[in-house]
Amino acid sequence: MPKKFSPELRDRAVRMVYDRQAREGGPRAASIRAVAPQLGVGEETLRIWCNRYGPTEPAGSGEPLEEENRRLRRELAEARRANEILKAASAFFGSGTRPPHNEMIAFIDIHREKFGVEAICRILGATECGFITSRGYRASKIRPRSARSLRDEMLVEELRRIHQENYSVYGVRKMWHAMRHAGWDVGRDQVVRLMKIAGLQGVRRGRKPVTIRPEAGVDQRPDLVERKFVADRPQQLWVADITYVRILTGFCYVAFITDVFGRRIVGWAVAPTLHTQPLPLLALEHALLSTGTSRNESGLIHHSDRGSQYVSLAYSDALIAAGVKASVGTVGDSYDNALAETVNGLYKAELIYSKRIWESVSEVELATMGWVHWWNTARLHEALGYRTPAAVEAAYTHPTTTAPATV
Repeated sequence: MPKKFSPELRDRAVRMVYDRQAREGGPRAASIRAVAPQLGVGEETLRIWCNRYGPTEPAGSGEPLEEENRRLRRELAEARRANEILKAASAFFGSGTRPPHNEMIAFIDIHREKFGVEAICRILGATECGFITSRGYRASKIRPRSARSLRDEMLVEELRRIHQENYSVYGVRKMWHAMRHAGWDVGRDQVVRLMKIAGLQGVRRGRKPVTIRPEAGVDQRPDLVERKFVADRPQQLWVADITYVRILTGFCYVAFITDVFGRRIVGWAVAPTLHTQPLPLLALEHALLSTGTSRNESGLIHHSDRGSQYVSLAYSDALIAAGVKASVGTVGDSYDNALAETVNGLYKAELIYSKRIWESVSEVELATMGWVHWWNTARLHEALGYRTPAAVEAAYTHPTTTAPATV
């Protein structure tokens, strides 16, 4: 039986295709191939939607404006390069004094491909601590290198690659596990030393802002979870919550639905308002579509707080139509929805706080799509024994049974 998509999901998919094409360039087909699997929509269906409901091609801008934009982009790139060099050096030379000779050499080795030797020595040489000159660096490269320094160089490059592939959020513990997953026989203390040489560090979660408006009326929905965030199989327990992101024009809001068993984010949505229709309902529709749930008969529970968006009639009717049991925690108690709060906190720490200013809702939406894909398929989760949600669910479908995750 063909799937029936709502107009809201259709409009969201079309908008994301055009937003991605505008930001990353390339043909529209490439954006369709990137967006379609993330929303659970067929590529041909999404192509038809774009042709039928997509915006008309904007009129070309004048040549002077385009030239001005190119000039500003070049100047911005140069300023960013200088800032990135100083930022990398601040993490690498945190003692506040001139670093040892071998550490300066190692720093240039790590960053020379990205910034260039002359730029690094010029910018850091003007600082209070001082730095080696480019001539001194080249003279040091004539001397033969030890076996340890050669291995360190190889390991540092691998550390930087793995760290960057994982949104630059891993600390020592996860980097150690990630290196072992990649087949490297390294010790934890060795990872600590090499991460210091590479100027790598993890991110820490900050405070969680309040985004939910409590329902004024009396709600009789039970708490079927009681802070026991465990599941024996996929599609047994979902947790949902909303967080917010500051953008240039104010705020936008992000809703997530997470499967407790494998920590997979099964549904998400980004919207400029907290209204039920464009935000949590769209995330719920995405979750039902991505998991193939239409009329669940296996006792799936949907747990959330008592925010007005989740206890609204529209959202309750959608849960009933899908055969999903509603469960809610107590008012004003974040521990009753701790797992969903954890997902929100990691989302802010690993993606949102990595950028100072987000320009628009569409920029947040495209970045969130990439982060969710990484979360589900590549990110190592401590609660899952340093495995990915995709690996845990795949193991469940095979004879080898995985242990349920715990908070």
